[in-house]
Amino acid sequence: MSFPNLAQIAAALITLILSLTVHEFAHAWAAYRLGDDTSKRMGRLTLDPLPHIDPIGTIGLPLVLMLSGTGFLFGWAKPVPVDPSRFRRDVHMWKGMAWTAAAGPLANLAFALVAVVIAGLLIRFAPQTLLPGSGIGEFLFSLVGLNVLLALFNLLPVPPLDGSRIVDGYLPYRLRPGWERFTSYAPFLLLGVFVLGGRIVAGPTYALSSLFYRLAAAIGGA
Repeated sequence: MSFPNLAQIAAALITLILSLTVHEFAHAWAAYRLGDDTSKRMGRLTLDPLPHIDPIGTIGLPLVLMLSGTGFLFGWAKPVPVDPSRFRRDVHMWKGMAWTAAAGPLANLAFALVAVVIAGLLIRFAPQTLLPGSGIGEFLFSLVGLNVLLALFNLLPVPPLDGSRIVDGYLPYRLRPGWERFTSYAPFLLLGVFVLGGRIVAGPTYALSSLFYRLAAAIGGA
């Protein structure tokens, strides 16, 4: 078990805050595009991290995880307010909520891809910037791993995670009674997700992150 120094803690927090900001901004942007301006009126349609920071989920819990020496980093931001009744008339409320929910994980994957492309270009044209100790390479690949983790974790179909909104928007009507019984246990399910969620998505996160890392190497000609 190793404990991070101050620079490592700061870098990890910056990585997490940026990733959560992109996630919440995507929710706000999707809702706005569908006709709901609630998030914009409340100052959440922005890439400024400050309006999205949750003191416990964005700062407190990550600090506890890092200072405990577990090597695991996770957290959450303030949920973006969405009012489906304000969606355009041509947007079904359930499907609109599903699209809004899906925007967050998709934005995290897109952010990871941007980090991959930047890393690949640096490998090809400025490899000296990625030498051990520079911090740039560690930062970019941390962005990849964390954003993949956030995307896959949030896609778990457990309320209030994004995956549950997606299921809710597309589940056939005949299956809804069973789904509603399932979601009635949401508090217990969510507790289970926080305890076991990392293990559930660990394999897919490793596989997808490895694919991204190979893409960076391919872009860099390695």
